[in-house]
Parts: sequence; structure tokens; C-alpha cells
Amino acid sequence: MSALAGIRVLDFGRYVAGPYCATLLGDFGADVIRVERCEGGEDRWLVPVSDDGDGALFLQMSRNKRSLAYDPKACGSAEIIRRLVASADVVVVNVPPSALAKMGLDYESLAAIKPDIILANLSSFGATGPWKDRPGFDSVGQAMSGSQYLSGPGDVPYRSPITWVDHATAVYAAFAVMVALFERQNSGRGQEIDGSLLGSALAFSTTFLIEQALTGLNRTAIGNRSFLNGPTDTFATQDGFIVTQVVGDPIFRRWTELMDEPALLDDPRYATDELRGENGTELSESMARWAAGRTSEQALTQLADARIPAGPVLSPQQALDHEQVQAMGLIQPTKVPRMGVTAPLTRPPVNLSATPAEIRSPAPAVGEHSVEVLSEIGYGADEIAALEQAGAIASAKGTRP
Repeated sequence: MSALAGIRVLDFGRYVAGPYCATLLGDFGADVIRVERCEGGEDRWLVPVSDDGDGALFLQMSRNKRSLAYDPKACGSAEIIRRLVASADVVVVNVPPSALAKMGLDYESLAAIKPDIILANLSSFGATGPWKDRPGFDSVGQAMSGSQYLSGPGDVPYRSPITWVDHATAVYAAFAVMVALFERQNSGRGQEIDGSLLGSALAFSTTFLIEQALTGLNRTAIGNRSFLNGPTDTFATQDGFIVTQVVGDPIFRRWTELMDEPALLDDPRYATDELRGENGTELSESMARWAAGRTSEQALTQLADARIPAGPVLSPQQALDHEQVQAMGLIQPTKVPRMGVTAPLTRPPVNLSATPAEIRSPAPAVGEHSVEVLSEIGYGADEIAALEQAGAIASAKGTRP
């Protein structure tokens, strides 16, 4: 049996933070119902990968979910949500705190229906402070945490195209939901979880925030080099790029042996990791000369033999094809019948020996499970037909005609 079998999650989230939190719970067995508008959420169409506009983001974020599509303004919709909440254990949302009450999804309203409900709301800026009701996305978290300021060549701050702030918030939230479920087993109480993009970004950036507060160092971006050690950088080979991360005296000693530069061990500029970071330009130049005379495979083989952490800079296609990615089983080809394709979905990157995660079903069509879910919460066939005729709900088949 899956670890979270019997737990029902209502996913009102959009884009990444909320939906991926629910996805992770679904991967470990929770029954996740994506509750969306009849026309579908706008996050369905981001990074389109089909003629119909289905988005890559949605395929990854909505696997293992069922879709109930409804019109929140239609007569009868409030009762649908009431019955759904009464059947649920967890509600996941990602909106500004003031929007919760307007949606009827604030904790007080939910607890009045289901006293032991767990609400996870993942906003941009949290539940307090002057910015609490402002909208934001991943890039805003990167920018406001110091991460973007410290990235790039030093003239223009660089943001990462990978939405690490959104994903971090989702992982923190899934962890918090598990803690709340565990606590509920002991106390019988539900509770409200407040997560934020800014909070997650700050948590990931904390090393440099503490350093700044205690030293006033005022670091600025230095490209791909590390502030803290060296040679940690990106290097051109004869056929691509590689990265190294040389941390600690033993690895640095092995690196000097590989470079055949033993005199560097006695150079006071490189006596510690911190000094190697401060004087990393010279170390990177030495490594660059060495890498330029080799292919990526040759360089990485020699670095691995010397037990120096290194890897290739891969394109998205190369990442999909890489032998280690394949060996770890991180990518699961998943059939999406309604699209007529097989999508390479990324599994949760943690393995549990007894209750592993599982991708059981692809992302659903809009309203694919509306009838099924409404039946489960007590609606009869005639009632469901009347709701659909009135436009209060939408239903769809999971495969193309």
C-alpha cells in the first residue's frame, strides 16, 4: 500500500509551488483532486508541446491527479466545494492571503466544515507585512533573496531559468503537510500552513545573508567562480564545457597533483578554501589551460580517477540521454492518451525502500473526473447532469475522440 493511501488532497494551486506540493503528495499515494475552472487553469498552456497547446509544465505538475472543473460563480458551486472539503484531509492553495476568504478557502471557513482539515497556502510574500497581498513569481524570489545579485558576470544580474524558488517552496510545503498529518494523528487537530516564495528563497540563500550581516563584506557577482573555494568554475574543453568544485585541502592537493603543479600547495594565496576563492582567477586560468587540451570525456575521466568532483555542462536533450540519469531511473516515460504522446516525466528524486513514489496516471483533461468525483461526494446522476447543463461543472473524456 502507498504511504499516503486514504489521504485526499484538494489542489487549488496554479503554476508550480502549490501544484508541485500536491504532486509530491500524489506520487506517494494521496488522492489528489485538481479543482479548476471550466475552461481550465492558465497554467495548463505554459511551454506548449502539442497542437492543442498542452503545456510541458502541466504534464509534470498534474500527474497522479484527477480534474474537477467548475464555475465558482454558478449556482450550486458553493455546495460542491463544501462537500469536497468535508471529504478532504488537505487543501493546497497558492494565492495572496486576502484572496483566501474571497474564495471561501480561509482556514476558519474550512475548519467550520472539517475541523481537522490542513490548509497549506503558499503565497509570494507570506501572511504578514506590507507586501503580503502583492503578487509574485519565482523570479521575484530569486531577485529579492540576493541570489540574482550574486549571479552573472558582474555587470547585469542573472536569474536562473530553472524555477528553483517555486520548487523549493513546494518541497517545504509538502514536508510541512506531512508534519501536520503526523501531528494530527496524535492530537486530532488540523492546522494552517503558511509558506512563501520569498521565505524559501531566503532559506536557500542564508549562508551569504549571515555572512553579510556579520562581516559587511558586500560581495558582488564573479561569474561561475565560487566565492568560497577554487578552482570551482566552468571550463571549455575541445568539445564542450565541464564544471569542477574543489572544496577542502585533500581535494585541492589531488587537484595540484593532476595539474602537476605541486608548488601551489606552498603558495600562501591558496592556503585555505577561503583564500582559494578570493584568488580563484589564477586557479581557474590554470584549470582552463588543462581542460582546453582535452575532450570533455577525457577531462572528466581523469578528474574522476583523481576523485575530484566534476561533471559535464549538458543541454536538456543531453540531460535526458545521459547514462547516469538513465541508470537512476529518474525519467519515467508516461503515456498521455488524450495527446497521443509519451512524455518523459521526472520522478521524485528520493527513493523509499518500502513505499516508493509512483507515477500512476498522466495529467488529466479539464474536468476529466468531474462526474467521478461528484459521485463520490454524494451527488446522484440526475444532479450531476443538471449541474453540467447549468454550466456549473464541465466534464471531459481522457482520450481524444
